[in-house]
Amino acid sequence: MSKLFFLTIIGLVGLVSCSQEKKNQSHQEIKKPNIIYILADDLGYGELGCYGQTIISTPHLDKLASKGMKFTQHYSGGAVCAPARSSLMTGYHTGHTPIRGNKELGEEGQVPLPDETITLAEVLKKAGYKTGMFGKWGLGFGEGDPNNQGFDEFFGYNCQRLAHRYYPPYLNHNQKQVSLKGNDWTNTVTYAPDVIQDETLKFLEQNKDTPFFVYVPLVLPHAEIISPNDSIYNLYKGKFKETPFTVDNKYTSDYGPDIVKKEYTSQDDPLATYATMVTRMDYYIGQIVAKVEELGISENTIIMFASDNGPYIEGGGNPSFFNSTAGLKGVKRDLYEGGIRSPFIVAWPGKIKENSITDHISAFWDMMPTLSELAGVETPIQTDGISMVPTFIGEGKQKQHDYLYWEYSIRKGRKALRKGDWKAVWYKINKKGSSTFELFNLAKDVNEQNDLSALFPERVKEMKQLMKEASTPSQLFPFK
Repeated sequence: MSKLFFLTIIGLVGLVSCSQEKKNQSHQEIKKPNIIYILADDLGYGELGCYGQTIISTPHLDKLASKGMKFTQHYSGGAVCAPARSSLMTGYHTGHTPIRGNKELGEEGQVPLPDETITLAEVLKKAGYKTGMFGKWGLGFGEGDPNNQGFDEFFGYNCQRLAHRYYPPYLNHNQKQVSLKGNDWTNTVTYAPDVIQDETLKFLEQNKDTPFFVYVPLVLPHAEIISPNDSIYNLYKGKFKETPFTVDNKYTSDYGPDIVKKEYTSQDDPLATYATMVTRMDYYIGQIVAKVEELGISENTIIMFASDNGPYIEGGGNPSFFNSTAGLKGVKRDLYEGGIRSPFIVAWPGKIKENSITDHISAFWDMMPTLSELAGVETPIQTDGISMVPTFIGEGKQKQHDYLYWEYSIRKGRKALRKGDWKAVWYKINKKGSSTFELFNLAKDVNEQNDLSALFPERVKEMKQLMKEASTPSQLFPFK
């Protein structure tokens, strides 16, 4: 055998090997799962049929739960909008994440995420994903703008305060304002969530051939309580005995830019309209699932759904009527279970067992390591989170949290910490001589009715010490 022939054979083997390696790499890239994360706004833990709701219809989410996994002990990152979203995007709980409360800047916009923040979108973009965000941001303009925090495309509300209105004159598309036909603070013509939904579906169509991460922070069902008069509304029209919610704040010409003082509109039938809003949210999710199936990418797409915090009582909201927290204590702004426990549904055909339920204790800050692992990259930060992939796919040992922690500096200061079955809630921390520290055993008292702090002083001492260790000082959101 000649030397030339031998080198030729070696070369051909090398070419085949190289070609096969490239093919395998390409195959691996294709098999990176598409990720769709949908976030409801102020939806209570008990407002879905699959979580016990009996008045409001949510067939699409109920079906999604039957096709995937339902979590019974999942938690939001915060008790209000901005810190919950900050926790989700950064992988930190509210003792570490940059944004720990709702803090406005001028007429429009919130305190921005710092430029140096590493977000989920940045991690996934670097991993080769096309990234899109459609809905409510609430984490600032400028350095905090979605386009500056890893999203290739953004369409919706940057300012969460502007999102208190469902018929605004404009929405944001990347760095531009897009006018909504007929809306001028006096007319209700173009329903903003419908427009945002169209852009969400368009993004899925345009990026079906590449790995994508779609973050869909819906505005629904946050107040204001208002809805188009359509077939969904007709499901509930006249069904309930209504007490109108009345304020001197309708869509009038004097509303203008005064977003701070006038936030919600009057509503003659708030119960029917609120139910409509939840069902409309469910309808949008059904459209997203159907689009994924239509595009033939469902087997390589993981869909997640959660809520940013508990239900509201403003603007005509009535969580007691709908049993919105499924009996849990507290609502939005509370660090009791009803304020921070979130429904969480995850579906991934062929990977996640259908109709499965888990009591794994998890939280928003787990998304950073979880999505990093799904994307096949190392978690780029020392996150507070733990990957939930072993729970999703039923393989490997699932790590557990030492504890979960929340803080909220307004309302005289609030903190909460869960360690195993034990939950501590500390209110009025900044008011000397008036603070209340409660201790609950959630395994026996999930509704947090029986304060055990007097019976377990050593446990109280331990929980207070963990609260101290869990939090780094924040100049923007300080505790005294």
